[in-house]
This record gives sequence, structure tokens and C-alpha cells, in this order.
Amino acid sequence: MSFAPSSQKTGLREALFRAFMMVPGGVLGCGLIVFSLGLLVFLALRHNDGSLLGVGITLQNFVTLLQDPLYARVAGRSLVIAGLVTAATVVTAYPVAYFLAFHAGRYRAILLFLVTLPFWTSYLLRVFAWKIVLAYNGVLNSFLTGTGLLASPSLAFLNTPAAVVVTLAHAYAPFAILPIFTALESMPRSLFEAAADLGARPFTTFRRVVLPYSIKGVLAAVTVVFIPTVGDYVTPALVGGPNSIMIGSLIQVQFGRANDWPFGAALSVAVMVLIALVIGLLRKADRQGEKTA
Repeated sequence: MSFAPSSQKTGLREALFRAFMMVPGGVLGCGLIVFSLGLLVFLALRHNDGSLLGVGITLQNFVTLLQDPLYARVAGRSLVIAGLVTAATVVTAYPVAYFLAFHAGRYRAILLFLVTLPFWTSYLLRVFAWKIVLAYNGVLNSFLTGTGLLASPSLAFLNTPAAVVVTLAHAYAPFAILPIFTALESMPRSLFEAAADLGARPFTTFRRVVLPYSIKGVLAAVTVVFIPTVGDYVTPALVGGPNSIMIGSLIQVQFGRANDWPFGAALSVAVMVLIALVIGLLRKADRQGEKTA
């Protein structure tokens, strides 16, 4: 007696049910993404006449972006700051993720909880906390003057690109720790034994075994940190100065005080293109790493 037809019908019904359940979310998600991106590109190709959607079709917004050196400077500064934030975040996150994956033991759960604890607080509160730390009469200056390391409070901490880098690196640290930890945690422990049997020292094991195995987690951390920091405008506005203006700040101004939505949309499209190029380079590096491995 065969049950194959009944099993096939059951499997077909389950597949149809899963597909049916995925349709609403898929249609809603893709529809919103396609609609929002399409609207952004549409706005970027419009003349600004003070109305919501502008008039006519033009490439002048992109021509202005290419001709005015201001936007190139701000875009370059945004890429540099985002790159520094990403590098600082990943470099400091990797040892934490390594410890959690291989040495935390029974304390791993509580340490992971502490890593994710910043998610429970507002992003703005964390930025304001750094503003209090770095201010002229803030915690850092009070400590340095109180210990005699500085004769008087310094203006060199707040309203600088360094303040933006430090604040963003702290804010996005959990986003870097978690993907690196996931990659390291899945690593077979037998690889350490094999490396030891072959006479590899700890640093050689890390360089030749651990780091290549975790490179996908590192690239995921780089992507997760770099993309939002390029377009961040809250942190430069609160802890940065005139030399810390990023492309997100210009976009916010165009959609706000300037009331030039078409040009703001063009700036947004330009940022998306830059981010797409960076992601493409990261994926290329990932594929080359796989071929080398």
C-alpha cells in the first residue's frame, strides 16, 4: 500500500499555504520599496517650483551636483568619516566578538545581553550623552582639568569630526559585534586542534584560520555600519561643527528649510549610488576571498 500521492498532496498544500502567507508581506514590502525608490528618482528629475512634486523633467539637479565642488567635498568628507567610523567600530568590535565566541563560557548570555542593551535606549539619548561628555564644561574636560592634565577646559573635543567618529562608532558598535560573533561562533573548534597539531602558533592560527573564516561576518559588519553612517545627519548636527557637515545634513536641509525636494531627492539618489558602489566592491572582495580560500 503506497502513501506517495497523499504525501505529495500534503506537500503541495503546505507549499501553497506558505506561498499564500508570504504574498501580503512580499507585496507590501516590495510595493513600498519600489514605490518609494521610484518616487525618489521621479522627484530627482523634476524642476523645483515650490510645489511638493515640482514640474517638468530635467537633469539640472544632477548637473548642479557634478558642477558645484561643495557637494563633492561634502560627499568626500562623508565617505571619509563613515570609513573611519566603520574601521574604528570593526577593529574594536572584533576582540569583543572573539571573546564572546571562544572565551565567555557561561557568562556569554549575560554579556550578549549587555552588548544589545544600547538598543533599549534612544539613539538621540546616546548622542546627547556624548555631547555632555565632550562639552567645554563636560565630563572629559572636568576630569582632565581636575587631574591637572589640562590647565583649562579645551574646545578640541566637541564640534569636531573626531567627536562625530567617536559618537557614531559607539552608537553602531553592537551592529558590528553581532555579525562577527555569529560568524566566529559557527566556526568548528576542531580547526583549532588541527592548527595546533600542525604546529601553528596562536597568532598564525588567528591569521590563517580564524580571520579568513570570519571574513563574511566582518564584511557584514562593515556593510551594516557604513551604510547608515554615510547618510547620518543627527550626530554631525549635535556633536559636529562646520567641518563635520555630512551629505545627510545637506539632504535634510533641502527637504526642510530650503524646501527643494527635487534637489534633495537628487542628493539622495547620488548617495544611494555611492553606497551601491561600496557594496559592489565589498561583494567583489568577498568573492575574491572565497576563490583564494
